[in-house]
Amino acid sequence: MGDATARPTLSRRREVSHTSARSLLMTLLGEFVLPRDRPVWTATLVDVLGTFGIEEKSARQALARTAGEGWLVSERIGRRVRWSLTPPGRRLLTEGAERIYGFGRAGGDWDGRWLMLLVSVPEAKRDLRHSLRTRLTWAGFGSPTPGVWISPGTHRQAEAATILAELGLDAEAMSFIAGYGEIGDEDAMVARAWDLSALKERYEGFIDQFAGVDPDTGQAVLHAQTRLVHEWRRFPFLDPQLPGRLLPPAWSGTQAAELFHRKHVEWRPAAQRHWECLVDDHEAA
Repeated sequence: MGDATARPTLSRRREVSHTSARSLLMTLLGEFVLPRDRPVWTATLVDVLGTFGIEEKSARQALARTAGEGWLVSERIGRRVRWSLTPPGRRLLTEGAERIYGFGRAGGDWDGRWLMLLVSVPEAKRDLRHSLRTRLTWAGFGSPTPGVWISPGTHRQAEAATILAELGLDAEAMSFIAGYGEIGDEDAMVARAWDLSALKERYEGFIDQFAGVDPDTGQAVLHAQTRLVHEWRRFPFLDPQLPGRLLPPAWSGTQAAELFHRKHVEWRPAAQRHWECLVDDHEAA
C-alpha cells in the first residue's frame, strides 16, 4: 500500500458559524455580489456575516484582508464605506462559480485509459513533497504507491505538466497513458489511491445537513443558501470525480450533487430577493 501520509485525510468540517470570516465572506461575494455590477456597503456584509456568528471585528478584518489581496476595492462616501470587486476579484469568483455550480454534473463515458505520472521527490525535500502532493491531489490525482500518481482523466496531462514545471520537477518526471493490464486488481489500485470511504462520509454529512432544511423566510433562505454553497464549494478540491464504474454502488456523491443543484435552484430566487432588500435598506440608511 502507498504511503498513508501521502494523501490528505478528510474529516467533517466545522459548522459555518465556526469557520473563518474570510472564507464565508468569499462565499457571499461569489453568490450575491458577483452577479451584480453594484457596490455593497460594509454594513450589509457585516450584518449578514453576523447571522453566522461572525463578530463585527472579524468581519471588518476579513474585508481588509480580502482587499489587501487585491480582490476588493473600497470607496469612502462620507463616514461610510462601500466595496466593489476588482477585475482580478471578479475573474477569481467567476472561475470559482463555474467550478462550484458545474461540479457534480453527469460526465461523459470513460474510455478506460489512465494517465500515470512517475515523479519522485527526495524525503529530505519535505516542503516540495508537500507542494507536489497538495497540488496533484487538488487536480484529481491519486497515489497508489510512492512516486506514482494516477488519474482516469487523461485530459489533465496539461495541468499536471504545468504543476511539475512550476515545481521544477518536469525534467525527470515521466507520463504514460494506457489501460489497466491483467496483473493486479484495478479496484484495489483505486482504493489505495483515494480514500473514498472518508469522502463518502463527508457526502453523507452534507446530505444529512441539508436534506431536511425548508427555510420559510427571506432571511432563513439567504442563510440556508449561503451555507449550502459554502459547504459544497469544498467538494471540487476533495473529490477526484472518478468515473462511475470505479465508484462504490449507490455512491453518495451522486445523491449529494443532486441535492445541491436542486436546493440551489429552489432557494436562489428568494435568497437573491432578500439580498436586494438588505442592500436597498442600507442604501437608504
